[in-house]
Amino acid sequence: MLAATGPLLRLPQLAIHLDRGVNDGLALDKQTGTQPVWGLGDAASADLLAELASAAGVDAADIRGFDAVVADAARGAVFGKDDAFFAAGRLDDLASVHAGVVALIEAADAPAPVIPMLAAFDHEELGSASRSGAAGPFLEDVLARVYASLGADAADQRRAFAASWHLSSDVGHSVHPNFAHRHDPVVQPLLGSGPILKINANQRYATDAVGAAAWAAWCEGAGVPSQEFVSNNTVPCGSTIGPITATRLGIRTVDVGIPILSMHSARELAGVSDLYDLSRVARTFFAG
Repeated sequence: MLAATGPLLRLPQLAIHLDRGVNDGLALDKQTGTQPVWGLGDAASADLLAELASAAGVDAADIRGFDAVVADAARGAVFGKDDAFFAAGRLDDLASVHAGVVALIEAADAPAPVIPMLAAFDHEELGSASRSGAAGPFLEDVLARVYASLGADAADQRRAFAASWHLSSDVGHSVHPNFAHRHDPVVQPLLGSGPILKINANQRYATDAVGAAAWAAWCEGAGVPSQEFVSNNTVPCGSTIGPITATRLGIRTVDVGIPILSMHSARELAGVSDLYDLSRVARTFFAG
């Protein structure tokens, strides 16, 4: 059973009056500095499990196991000149999930033999090596069952993989106006200028020349501008699930996304038009 509580906990930061050096650098102790407050009274009276059980509509005594995850409950907001910006928590990578879901719904009439599919994995920020992460067997198993239901044998399945495409969508860095020197001096994607094609010579992103050409065609078909993203050579980039699924399945993969600012902060910042344009390109991609 899944349940959400709404705002429930708070991590209060120590006031600057009691830590005068905080503006010179903040380092939180992961154990003592991240204890949230929930209610008033002594610890013996605190029964968080009962609170969660109530939100889920079950008796706490009936709970045998649970995964309780804390997430920022602040709502996102559109703001700025002409409402150009959208700020929210976890745009990395709910932005891509939203664009994919919207595009998949709109692609319900995709012509045969195209089979549009959207996969949203757990644990991407932890390395994806889990039962339900991209490095696990879930996607491959689902695809195998789909092809088996269509009467395809193992050889047919592998041929289908070789003829398929995977669009690995994750956010990337927009050039920060206050820290432009941290970015590549030539390739400088900006908020509001279109989705990005992510490129890395060390295959931290799975894009190759053929994939880049296909991405350009999908963007052109959707009437959407596109930008390229590469990291500054002195600032190593992260990676995505793209190289992981490409390795597992052998499906040609293109790493894409939208540019954002403040990645991995509690309030990430995107361009509204980029969110919309990503869903338009995904719709063209799903249409085959």
